[in-house]
Amino acid sequence: MATKPADLPQARPRATSGEWVNSPERGSLALLRLMTFLSLRLGRRVGRFFLFFIALYFFLFAPTARRHSREYLNRALGRPPTAIDRFCQVFTFAATILDRLYLVNERYDLFDITIEGEELMRESIRARSGAFLMGGHLGSFEIMSALGRRQSGLRVAMAMYEENARKVSAMFNAANAANKPEIIALGHIEAMLRIRERLEDGVFVGMLGDRTIGDQPGQVVNFLGHPALLPVGPMRAAAVLRRPVFFMLGLYKGGNRYQVVFEPLADFTATRAGEREAQIATAIQRYVALLEKYCRSDPYNWFNFFDFWHGCDKR
Repeated sequence: MATKPADLPQARPRATSGEWVNSPERGSLALLRLMTFLSLRLGRRVGRFFLFFIALYFFLFAPTARRHSREYLNRALGRPPTAIDRFCQVFTFAATILDRLYLVNERYDLFDITIEGEELMRESIRARSGAFLMGGHLGSFEIMSALGRRQSGLRVAMAMYEENARKVSAMFNAANAANKPEIIALGHIEAMLRIRERLEDGVFVGMLGDRTIGDQPGQVVNFLGHPALLPVGPMRAAAVLRRPVFFMLGLYKGGNRYQVVFEPLADFTATRAGEREAQIATAIQRYVALLEKYCRSDPYNWFNFFDFWHGCDKR
């Protein structure tokens, strides 16, 4: 489990530009369009048939990702992963990408989606005060956007860095431009103003809190028994804007089954300026504990195929 803030270094190191930023994207927009065409016209079953061979290709010919996958699975499973374990992680990643095509085209009938914490979600919607949804590269965040289109009153805007925002926009334009999610590109001074406006309109703002980028401040945490660096920015934004934060994941359970997890994470609505940094640190520890919990229960849903620990455990 995650340790208390006092058990780890209290300094706020700056995050180096993560390996994931510099890793080239595999595949292309043309391939995505072809996959979209075939999958939507021939059906999900046929799409998943081709998906097996695509996943097998990347499993065999992506040695760097395979090495980092082995390191993560060894820590999440508590034992050396087998080849089947490692392939299951790649296939799970590929399956969630394929399913985005159907979700963005509103083919909800293809999926069996359960919600853990549904009443808490409904209460938050009724409050109409806006809140942050803190997720990670664990499972499918698109399932949450799908819930927003299906669940009355649940509106979600995704805040992400500009380069990722462009990639996501291109993906959804290739699939169905009419249903692409609202995206707020971070890295600009007006981003916080847009986030504040959307929160005041009662919109949930989704952020991913498990990847560092550039020279942003980070916090060293204990993740799966080893030191790792997580960004402070997403939680600080919630604290500055004095909003509640909910932990939210869409876990792929195999076949057509997904489980959405909705849990309270932090509430900054009454946080004083002098208490802010301590409460941010505590909230990040809570976030890590939840992330770790679901990495252990659903290990194949982890989609960070790079050195997540950034050498923190080798210092």
